[in-house]
Amino acid sequence: MSDKKTARGVFVNGLLNENPTFNLVLGTCPTQAVTTSAINGIGMGAAATFVLLGSNVVISLLRNFIPNKVRIPAFIVIICAFVTMVQLLMQAFLPDLYSALGMFIPLIVVNCIILARAEAFASKNSVWLSAVDGVGMGLGFTLAITLIGCIREFFGNGTVFGINVLGGGYDPMLIMILAPGGFIVFGLILGIVNAITNKKKAKNMQEADA
Repeated sequence: MSDKKTARGVFVNGLLNENPTFNLVLGTCPTQAVTTSAINGIGMGAAATFVLLGSNVVISLLRNFIPNKVRIPAFIVIICAFVTMVQLLMQAFLPDLYSALGMFIPLIVVNCIILARAEAFASKNSVWLSAVDGVGMGLGFTLAITLIGCIREFFGNGTVFGINVLGGGYDPMLIMILAPGGFIVFGLILGIVNAITNKKKAKNMQEADA
């Protein structure tokens, strides 16, 4: 298999086939907490993508030099460095978004998506593929939480990306921007994704048996 095809497969895997939110069900804490609006979803997703890309590249570069016994602490130190960078950049240039996301920016350090990709992929693959994996997983996470944020904001405020789309007469469903609304939307989307995935698997099995 060529590097190009391999890279494409790794990217699509993170974006769709093993989407960290809808397929692997990782990072559910920020998924529920910051998706009260679409902008928050994009902000958190972009921050996580930056950390995924940077940490994957550095860990891949150092994978042959980090002793196996201390690999997890070493990974966390590298991840922490990139989280600190993104935290300071957001605080300096996007203070409103930084304030809205609050403590969930520094908590990216312990986000299981980041550490999982470091352990499962970056520590075992080339720099190029690790970078592609970081971007794919990051964009998959961003798309997922932005979708959830759009739905919650639409029904909870009548807006999308802060733009009023339902008019002043709309009576907001406030539950959608509260914690129960996050679980409702997340659960419904998970159900739809699982139904599509199971249908696809059944079709593939039928074609294999034919």
